[in-house]
Amino acid sequence: MMNRKQAQFSVQVMTAQVLLAMACMAQQQARAQTAPVSEAPAESPSALDAEAIKSRVVITGSAVGNRAPVQASLKATQPQSIITATFIEQSVTPLADFNAVARIAPGVGGGVSPNGPGLAETKVTLRGFQDGEYNITYDGIPFGDTNNPTHHSTSYFPARIIGGMVIERGPGNASNLGQATFGGSVNLFSKELSQDFHFTPYATFGSWNTRMTGVQIDSGTAAHFGDTRFMFNGSRLTTDGYLTYSAVTEDNYQFKLQRSLGKDTTLTVFSTFNKITSYTPDKGGVTLSQVAQFGKNYALNNDRSSQNYFGYNYNNKNTDFDYIRLQSRLAGWDIDNTLYTYSYTNDTYSGQDASGATANGTKAGVAGNLNVPGYNKLNAYRVNGDILKASNRLDAGLLRLGIWMENANTNRHTYDLDWTLGLPNPKESTAPKNVSYDQGSNWKQYQPFAEFEWAASPELTITPGLKYVSFQRSLDAKVNQTTRIPTTTEQTYTTTLPFLTANYSINKEWSAYAQIARGFLAPDLSLFYVNNPGQSSAKPQTSTNYQLGVVHQSNQLTFDADFYYIDFNNKIASTGNGNDLVYYNQGGVVYKGLEGAITYYLGSGFSLHANASLNSAKAKDTGLQVAKAPESTSAFGVLYKANGLYGSLIAKTTGSQYAKDGEPAAYKIAAYTTTDFTIGYRLKTDAWLLKNLKIQGGINNVFDKQDVTSISTNSKGVQFDQYTFVPARSWNLSVSADF
Repeated sequence: MMNRKQAQFSVQVMTAQVLLAMACMAQQQARAQTAPVSEAPAESPSALDAEAIKSRVVITGSAVGNRAPVQASLKATQPQSIITATFIEQSVTPLADFNAVARIAPGVGGGVSPNGPGLAETKVTLRGFQDGEYNITYDGIPFGDTNNPTHHSTSYFPARIIGGMVIERGPGNASNLGQATFGGSVNLFSKELSQDFHFTPYATFGSWNTRMTGVQIDSGTAAHFGDTRFMFNGSRLTTDGYLTYSAVTEDNYQFKLQRSLGKDTTLTVFSTFNKITSYTPDKGGVTLSQVAQFGKNYALNNDRSSQNYFGYNYNNKNTDFDYIRLQSRLAGWDIDNTLYTYSYTNDTYSGQDASGATANGTKAGVAGNLNVPGYNKLNAYRVNGDILKASNRLDAGLLRLGIWMENANTNRHTYDLDWTLGLPNPKESTAPKNVSYDQGSNWKQYQPFAEFEWAASPELTITPGLKYVSFQRSLDAKVNQTTRIPTTTEQTYTTTLPFLTANYSINKEWSAYAQIARGFLAPDLSLFYVNNPGQSSAKPQTSTNYQLGVVHQSNQLTFDADFYYIDFNNKIASTGNGNDLVYYNQGGVVYKGLEGAITYYLGSGFSLHANASLNSAKAKDTGLQVAKAPESTSAFGVLYKANGLYGSLIAKTTGSQYAKDGEPAAYKIAAYTTTDFTIGYRLKTDAWLLKNLKIQGGINNVFDKQDVTSISTNSKGVQFDQYTFVPARSWNLSVSADF
């Protein structure tokens, strides 16, 4: 729930929006009906401008543009991958999460769920940058956890409610917002609203007793009510999962409405709610000895004397994401204001250690007992924010100004349990002995920016920009994590980020771009998990990006390629022992590589696609590849679409990587490939009631290759390291009817 300060903040911003709407409507009423509407910004490269990015997703007048799994815009100013709604609907299982969509792009590694597509959380890397080192946005709004900006791929936005995606591999312009422009942005977009009424029930059935049913209702345009359009989508997913005793239930509801409030004013309201109950160990994975005994799909069991008993390992997650967006014109300026809020609550129960490194026995029972130890972990936060931007088309180019303001409040705890007795487990040496940590935290941030898209010539656009970042993080812990002492502290981090991008149109089919820009990564909350956090002097981690690229689009061919060099500075290091650590900045990492994507339309409905990347991410002090950074990625596929029939066969490879810094041979993970197949048919009818009927089938991991995807190291010995694997081959069958 919001506290008083949050509520005041939200009321103040909403009041400002109402006043702005009233001013815009008053001006429009006073304006002559014949007054011309000035040109709206077109093809803006700003990640903040959700509508501008979304416009780049639609590629028209090209046989190959509507078939390419990934492509780049001729207006691009940094490496990007546009993924259309068509690809999501026709080549990705409806069960998938958003990472399963993103993984098709060059430079993106991982994204394979060990429990089956969309049935457990996944992570992807972006050029070797880990989750938490790049942004994810939805309709232009950055979101993520509040201890660090990481993400939960099965929460908020399943793939079936995503209307498009643009992956931007770089900090972008000054108007790109987020806590981690450091590594780039994965931008998700809601579905477009339909001009016509539709009632569309749908269902998907698949391996492991997986079922997903839902309905989407589109109102169409109500001309007599301000051209109002709305959409509602509700669905439920249930599954036993590929992993043992790893059932999942997910409910998702989404609502979106648009209404005209005058000649030049549009109001958009969006809300989504997601609820998941899943059975999974908090620290997932399986040891090699467990694989030998139970198989690669081992996760939980039905033995009440085991820490892996499914009744001790489950979580309940509730998320919501809501915004009100007002777009208008005022005194020659295009005004765009988005007031938003989102929340995440994860109430997790777990056995103490799924790896088996911790033996049974608790301090809640008699001496020598074999009671089952475990814990309850809570992560609950509410984030409120506002994005205000204004743009003005001048003779020399487009001026953009804006500010992003946001605050977040978080409650986190871990309480130790004795599952056998159903009582708190006083395992700690000091009071409160059953509390590992109990903390509240907060952040307040603002990022004003300015940039000018200068039309230096009809062919050349140069965009300089500047952004100021102020990020205040505070902690109020009754029992601090790691130290277990009461701690109250705060720290404000600031930096100024310059940007310079350029796009040159060589001709109607070719363009080139260049970028020099600085990225930013907000310091993690864990810097406060020490006895004296005020003694640390760590500054925000920053990156300086140098990038060059070319883009080609013609009727039969899309092609893009880029080279990048990223100098990561201010890497956070520590000195001291135990809880007396002091954090400071030292060293960094150099990221560099080549990326490219190509799609060629063969004719008769067939097209070929390939993309690849070579990615180096080496520490400055050792010259060795950093952990969890794939050295390459690639994807190859054949696609077909004609006369209502469509299909694709796509293989994605994540290159070799190391699970641990220092390149130890024992922790090298070999490259792995997954191949997915889909085929479907859409039948359009002239029937009075039924408009369309769609049937689609798919096979994931066609060749049933169950390779290692990650290794979680354990300080208690290599025998307790936990592995995850590509899940076994699976099938899914979907049907939908449009009335």
